[in-house]
Amino acid sequence: MKKIIIILLSVILFTACTSDFDPKLYGTLSPSTFPSNASEYELYTMELYKPFYSKWGYNGASSWEGNFFSPEWGHIVMFDGSTDLMPVFSNWGSFWQGFTSIDFTFMKTQGRGSHFEKVRFVTRATKIINDIQNAPTLTDANKTALIAEAKMARGWIMYYLLHIYGPVPVILDPAKIGTSAEADLTRPSRTDFVASIASDLRYAADNLPVTPTNYGRFNKGCALTALARLYLNEKNFVSTESTCREIVSMNKYSLVSDYASLFRESTEKNTETIWAVSCVNGTQNGNFNAWAYYCYPTDYVGNKIPSGWGGTTGVLSATWIFYDSFDQNDTRRQLLIGQYTAKDGVTIKNRTNMLGAVIAKYKDEGGLENSVQGNDIVVCRYADVLLMLAEAINENSGPTAEAVGYVNQVRERAGVKDVTIAEKTSKDTFRDMLFIERGHELYFEGLRKMDLIRMDKISSALSSVGKTVPTDINKYKLFPLPDYAINNSDGQLVQNPGY
Repeated sequence: MKKIIIILLSVILFTACTSDFDPKLYGTLSPSTFPSNASEYELYTMELYKPFYSKWGYNGASSWEGNFFSPEWGHIVMFDGSTDLMPVFSNWGSFWQGFTSIDFTFMKTQGRGSHFEKVRFVTRATKIINDIQNAPTLTDANKTALIAEAKMARGWIMYYLLHIYGPVPVILDPAKIGTSAEADLTRPSRTDFVASIASDLRYAADNLPVTPTNYGRFNKGCALTALARLYLNEKNFVSTESTCREIVSMNKYSLVSDYASLFRESTEKNTETIWAVSCVNGTQNGNFNAWAYYCYPTDYVGNKIPSGWGGTTGVLSATWIFYDSFDQNDTRRQLLIGQYTAKDGVTIKNRTNMLGAVIAKYKDEGGLENSVQGNDIVVCRYADVLLMLAEAINENSGPTAEAVGYVNQVRERAGVKDVTIAEKTSKDTFRDMLFIERGHELYFEGLRKMDLIRMDKISSALSSVGKTVPTDINKYKLFPLPDYAINNSDGQLVQNPGY
């Protein structure tokens, strides 16, 4: 792959503790010399944040691509919409119906706008890492800091590719870029692919700052959280436990007292959120939060948004089975609206005439009327770390008092009873309890599909909400590779099982 020269009219440098990477302008760049100094190398590295925005998408190497945290084709519709959390939404057809009905065959016909194209972005990251390492104008400290961000991006991209497609061919050796080695599309083993992700995330965790100068940039906590999730989903519970303990020992994070405050714009910076997509209120030029539009039905009375986009149901809602699984006193259920009065002021909407409960986790409380919101989109937070740690301890040592204590911290914040004697009689009963608890705590945060797979709950959970479980369960565990990639691989790429 040839080096891509970025031609810009201005250099964007990051300064102070600003939100959404507010820019300062410092003149012009020369494409013949860029990057040449510390500031330009910093800008060069910032390109690697593209997949982690919340926008409609971005211009990739060969096509328009979606971000991992986009409102469309992002983590919530892929990994929560395809589970027991959300009912089938068929009004719009397309990928909305495909994901929510767990019929993923539509992804075979995706063009170059698919997430598979991010294998090219991995190559791009490898090129940037190598350029930084060999930069004559950078100090060793500059190099380490920028490479940590670049490896965080590369490792996290590969993490999501692993959960979408399984191991895919990527270039991690810069010496192979621009050579015939780029034509080798042999899929690596899962063991090797996971080891490469872990190596990148470990480097990032060891070298990223605990608190970056610029809010929204990667930090040590988010690298460790991504690494813990990787180990957990690979059922490497020993490494999961040690990684989660590392986060706890940082003494930086703690649960906030009000669960709902985690998702409101006015309280989005807090002691629990480890990393979030920094969103801007009222504009689609930067990152934005459009979830109220997708979750609110058209007759739902919002605060700032007069009408959602999904008709009378909302695009994404919560199944009644999931809604009913909460204790009535659970404060987390308050962000699921089971009944409301429609805009006409007369019609009562409830389970008799609603597809599912309205998900109001990200309320439309921004300053501008009928605009996208500025609520930061939470991706990593401390409650997840505590539940991962409890799960790892249980798998390693059984339901110890320590593991029970971590779950109780989360439950007590929600106003529900502590773990019962019946729930901690064995590894199995504790695991079953954790599956339910993770759903209640982390719904609409893009983690459920991984939980179903890891905890062997695919058939029971999907069947409970009336979704058809594939005869070949492998058709649920991974999405299919796009046909164009297989057709262009000269027989090297092998389709995922079941497709």
